This record gives sequence, structure tokens and C-alpha cells, in this order.
Amino acid sequence: MDVASAPFRRMDPAMSTARSTTPPDSSPQPEGSSGAPARPRMRGIGRVLVIVYLVMALGATGRSFVQIARAFDQAPLAYTLSAVSAVVYIVATLALILSGRPGWYRVAWVAIGFELIGVLLIGTLSLTHPALFQHPTVWSQFGLGYVLIPLFLPMAGLWWLLVHRPSAPRAGRAPEGSAA
Repeated sequence: MDVASAPFRRMDPAMSTARSTTPPDSSPQPEGSSGAPARPRMRGIGRVLVIVYLVMALGATGRSFVQIARAFDQAPLAYTLSAVSAVVYIVATLALILSGRPGWYRVAWVAIGFELIGVLLIGTLSLTHPALFQHPTVWSQFGLGYVLIPLFLPMAGLWWLLVHRPSAPRAGRAPEGSAA
């Protein structure tokens, strides 16, 4: 066995012309190891969720920019809330993409939790105190202007985070089966 060709021999399945369903960096890890795949949430529904968050981030950013640039003095509260929602969607999008990395999972929970509270609070206030919201925001009337996506998106995001928790062992704990 030639030592120089050994690395190439291990990579043959990834180099085949047949399309593999698993990315090369998602090889199974031994139980208790901390080497998790880089982006386990970027497949299937997780990918759709990130795309919807990205579209909402772009839409809310564009809307708030136009509102603030054209008529901020007409409805400063509503337009500021549109800008806040844009920032929340941007942070939530990045946090979902990076949620497999340390700290970002928690940032995703905070951002999406804040989003849900914001949608419920602003949605309720926009119905009970319409004088506060003379102009619509992304979250007014629970996101009715966006087909209620702002109401259901954080629920889906929190569900996704709950179901796809990172599985890295806590610092200071020895993996199972090892002597401490």
C-alpha cells in the first residue's frame, strides 16, 4: 500500500460521478464525539425556513428603508418598528444558518422569540389602538400585509430549533465510556 495514495483511496466515494445524498463533511461521528456536521439544518425544511426568513429580511429591509426615506415624519413609530423587524429578520436568518455553531443556537432562540413577541404585541396593539399605527408595519395586524407569514414564521422557527437541538457534549464532561 502506497502511503501517498492513501488519502485518495479514502475519498473515492465522494469523488465518484454518482451524486451522493450526504455531504462529504457529514460522516458519522463516534457517539459522544463533539465533531458535528458543519450545517445539519441546511437540508429539507430547514433550508426552506432559512429562505423564507431571508425573503422576509429583504422585504422588511426594503420596506423600512423606503418608508423612512420618504415619510418618516408621518408615522415615526410604525416606520421604526418596520426597521426593527428588518433587523430581527436579518439576525434570525444568520442565526438559523449558523445555529450549529456555539452561541448561534441561543441567538436564534432570542431573535425568533423576540420576533414572536413583537408580532403578537404589535398585531394586538394595531387592532386595539389603530391610532398608534396610522401606517402599516410588517407586524401590524399580525402581518396581514404579508399573508400572515410574520405570525406563523416564528412558530415554525421555534419548532425547528426545538426539534434540531445541537448535540455537542457540555464542556467539562467526559464522553461516555471514557475514564474520568
